[in-house]
Amino acid sequence: MDARSFTLRSRRVVTPTGVVAASVRVSEGVIVEIGPYDSEQGDDLGDWALAPGLVDPHVHLNEPGRTDWEGFATGTAAAAAGGVTTLVDMPLNSSPVTTSVAALAAKRHAAKSNLSVDVAFHAGLVPGAEAEIAGLLDAGVRGVKAFLCHSGIDDFPAATERELRAVMPLLAERGVPLLAHAEIAHDTPPMPDPRCYADYVATRPASFERDAIALLLDLCRETGCPTHIVHLADAGSLPTLRDAKAEGLPLTVETCPHYLTFAAEEIADGATEFKCAPPIRDRANREGLWEGLADGTIDFIATDHSPCPPEMKQLHEGRFDLAWGGVSSLQLALPAVWTEASRRRHSLLDVANWLSHRPAQLVGFDAGVVVGAAANLVVFDPEAGFTVVGADLLHRHKLTPYEGRTLRGVIKKVFLHGETPAPGIGRLR
Repeated sequence: MDARSFTLRSRRVVTPTGVVAASVRVSEGVIVEIGPYDSEQGDDLGDWALAPGLVDPHVHLNEPGRTDWEGFATGTAAAAAGGVTTLVDMPLNSSPVTTSVAALAAKRHAAKSNLSVDVAFHAGLVPGAEAEIAGLLDAGVRGVKAFLCHSGIDDFPAATERELRAVMPLLAERGVPLLAHAEIAHDTPPMPDPRCYADYVATRPASFERDAIALLLDLCRETGCPTHIVHLADAGSLPTLRDAKAEGLPLTVETCPHYLTFAAEEIADGATEFKCAPPIRDRANREGLWEGLADGTIDFIATDHSPCPPEMKQLHEGRFDLAWGGVSSLQLALPAVWTEASRRRHSLLDVANWLSHRPAQLVGFDAGVVVGAAANLVVFDPEAGFTVVGADLLHRHKLTPYEGRTLRGVIKKVFLHGETPAPGIGRLR
């Protein structure tokens, strides 16, 4: 018998329509039957949840060229440990950046034998590379990423309205989303104390996000291009986004676990492990983001896993003006989100929608515990807890703002196409 053929039973099988007691039969890596829980076949998980594998469409693995930051081997191992069975790699911070067909080919070559989970790719839009987008779409990228401000690396400069206007009609024709880092930095305020977190936040005010979103909505309305706002941090933008969705614009929105977990008031001066862009804002803003998830204005949650060598975080000086901006959380997304979601009485189905079903829709994948789907599954104990120890994480670098934090929910087992994830099992998609 194929090793990828088995049956699991659980009182909490998380299907797209609800959490039910059921048995799930897998044959040759595909879900072939969902039957009653009282079947005597297979392993009984009891109250452990059987949920769909996570789909993370916003991950920076940085290979080739900056593998000392992360890499396909370490990044996908961490993903698998965290229940992520499919991820989509961003066009930066690899070198070369994925703004040409040749660069995409180099990235695929680097990835092909090192994957513990399935991996697909986004392309990048930068000035002067607009003509490459059609070829990248033909090559199968899942989205096209643009920054409306400096990306942090000079080989991925900001796209202007000119580049957006040149490419968005083509994306509309192909039905492929523009993924926009929605900040426009007009006049950056000074940072009086570079160690002060509040002073860092003031250099990237909410107006940066709101101005970028206004431009993107105008262009979305004009071109019909599917437009996706990545890592929304500003809850004050939600009324505008809600109205745009009510208008029928092809708009989707994500936020990240760190915006839903942390609050600016809790971040100590010099704690540069928390630096990201847009910045983590205050408690009221955090609660506003949760409200946006609850009412559907925010479609889903992605990690924006953006690692770097620890020395780039400037921990010895604690200077936010010099530290790299990015949070490493690929392995922790499910427990981090469940910890905060369960406090607010959200369900396992809500979390599956935010971390699996809806992000899969954005990038054109099937996901879910349904007959005919790949057996990409997570066995999850929702009641158990653990304390984060960065040294135990499988990311290349262990620095994390979650260090020492107690999270709820422990991943017991992960299946990728019915198998235990291991290097070489993951597929390019």
